[in-house]
Formats: sequence, structure tokens, C-alpha cells
Amino acid sequence: MILYTQKLLWKRMLLIIAVSIGLFSLWYTNKLVQKLAHEEEKKVLLWANATKALLKSEGDFNFLLDIIKDNETIPTILVDDKGKYISSRNLDSVKSNDEKYIAEQLQIMMAQHEPIKILYDEKNQHYNYLYYKNSIILTQLKRYPYYQLSIIAIFILISYFAFSASRKAEQNQVWVGMSKETAHQLGTPISSLNAWINLIRETEKIDQEELLVELENDVKRLERITERFSKIGSAPDLKSENVGEVLSNSIAYLKPRVSEKVILELINEDPETTALMNIPLFEWVIENLCKNAIDAMTGEGKITMNIISEAEKVTIDISDTGKGMSPSKFKTVFKPGFTTKKRGWGLGLSLAKRIIEEYHNGKIFVKESTPDKGTTFRIVLNA
Repeated sequence: MILYTQKLLWKRMLLIIAVSIGLFSLWYTNKLVQKLAHEEEKKVLLWANATKALLKSEGDFNFLLDIIKDNETIPTILVDDKGKYISSRNLDSVKSNDEKYIAEQLQIMMAQHEPIKILYDEKNQHYNYLYYKNSIILTQLKRYPYYQLSIIAIFILISYFAFSASRKAEQNQVWVGMSKETAHQLGTPISSLNAWINLIRETEKIDQEELLVELENDVKRLERITERFSKIGSAPDLKSENVGEVLSNSIAYLKPRVSEKVILELINEDPETTALMNIPLFEWVIENLCKNAIDAMTGEGKITMNIISEAEKVTIDISDTGKGMSPSKFKTVFKPGFTTKKRGWGLGLSLAKRIIEEYHNGKIFVKESTPDKGTTFRIVLNA
């Protein structure tokens, strides 16, 4: 439980850091853009003053020409007071004689900046107007942080999916290895117990038959556990089974093994309801859910199993009167290793989810839960 809490905390911290870096990048780039835009405005103003001086034939003629020629980055268009095109600079040289192209560029410039007025006839108060737009460098700098953040986001997403796929493959190998090894470990004592049963039947008296029956029942139970584990890692055969009968058998098995203070109830409005399932694996899921419910109720309370039949689906709600949980744990409870108990591996619900969703093509989730009132798990199977 602490592990998943820390993991969630780390995810939130990394998200906050990533957002902070993105915001800082946008803010800093915006400051640079503002500074560069101010510098470009000063250059255009200087260029306009030089043009004005040339028109009036004032100052050092060569120096003024050098100022005008020095503008190699900022696109500009000079028009008269009637809007007639006079000259341009730093536009596409191929299209500079195209009136349509000039008109389009002029509209862009009008949208970006106010024109600089150049008085060339003081007597009649005639002006030329110098329009300009942001340089290519300034335009690219404005877009740069968005490109940068997009590339970083794509890289993070690819890395996340790659690591998730790798982790899932590793978890699958762990599950399969654990299951096969458990089946192997249980196989030896089962064979030995069967041999002992046969030997006792041949040598002991009839009054010990009751003991032998119980011993045989436990052996059958071990065989069932072996069968369950051996099916994990391979696709089990699914058959149409009566859901009510399967749940009744699970309840019959659990009742003698739980406290008398635990009430097990089955609600089944349609006794003919069937679903596709593998009985050994499905019973394992029910037992895990019931054992968790009993732990949550601290050995006293009620577990209700309600079968709801639909057209193509069969829904099974398993409710308890235990301590419940907060909504933040609804998905976390199915993670391998998650447990609220001091002792336990936290594999029961993870196995249940794997069995229902991967082997039965169904769904299992927490339908609802209220702290100190209880929890309802919902299983959905194909009818």
C-alpha cells in the first residue's frame, strides 16, 4: 500500500515538474521574443528615418544608404499616402513583382504592426507609410517552445508505452513462472498422499474410513489448486455453465471454513442463467473475493452474491459489509503487491482480474464502496 502511495506521489511530482519546465520555457521564450521584437522595431524606425533623410537629401548620403542596406532580415513594404506600392525589402525576390503577392504581404504587415509614417513633403503634408512584419527568426522563435514541448511530450509518451509494455511482459513471465512452479511443487505431495491413501485402505480397519474420506477430500482440493495454477499462462477452455450452481458450490465449500458470524447469501432470480466460464478458475476468483471480504469485515458480517441476467452479459455483484475503501483505491486494489494487510502478498485481486479479463474476456471492477459500510465488486461475463 505504501509502495503505490509513493508511486502515485512520484507521478504527481514529475507531472508538476514537467508542467513547470514547460511554463518556464514558454515564459522565457516570450521574454526573448518581446526583446527581439523591440529591437526589430528600433531597426525599422532607424531604417525609416534614414529613408526620410534620403528623401530630403539630408546627412551623409553614403551613411544613410548603408543603414538602409543593413536591413537584411525584416520584411518591409513602402507605400505612398494613397496606398500605392513604392518599394519593398526582404520579400521573396521571385514574387516581388507580383501585385497579388505584395497585397497579401501588406495585409499581413497591417495585422502585425502599425505603420511608420515618413513625411516627405512638409508643405503639402504628404506621407509615405512603411509597413513591416516580424522577421523569420522572430517568427521561428515564437514557435520554438511549442515544437520543443511537442517533441518532449512525444518522446515521453513513446518511452512510457515502451516501459509499460516491457513491464507488462516481465509481469506476465513472473505470473506464468510462479504458476508453473506452484503446480510442480504441489504435484509431488499429491502423488505421495494418493499412495498413502491406497496403502491405508489395504492395511487399516473399516472404522478409519471416515478419516480416509476427509483425507481424500483434501487431496481432491489440492488437485483442484494444481489445476487452477496449471491453467494460468495458457488459454483455458470456456464452457457454458450454470452460474447459480457454480456460486452455490463455492458457498457450500466456504461455509464450513469461515466463522459462523459470516452470512453468505445468493440472490438468483433466474436459475437457468448460464455464462461462458472455466469453473476451477472462476471459483478461485469467487474464493479470493470472499476471503478479502471476510478480512474486511474482520470475521463478522454478510456477503451477498447477486446474479443479474441480461441479453448477452451476465453480471455478478459481490457485496460485503466491511470497512470499504476510498475511490482513489478502486483501481489500485487490482495491482500486484497491493494489500492493506500486514501479512499477504497482495496477489488475490490481481489474479482475479487476470482470470476474468484475460481468460474469460469479461470485466471485474469496484462498482461502489463506502468507508465503514462495505464494498461491491462487479463481475461481467459473456452469456
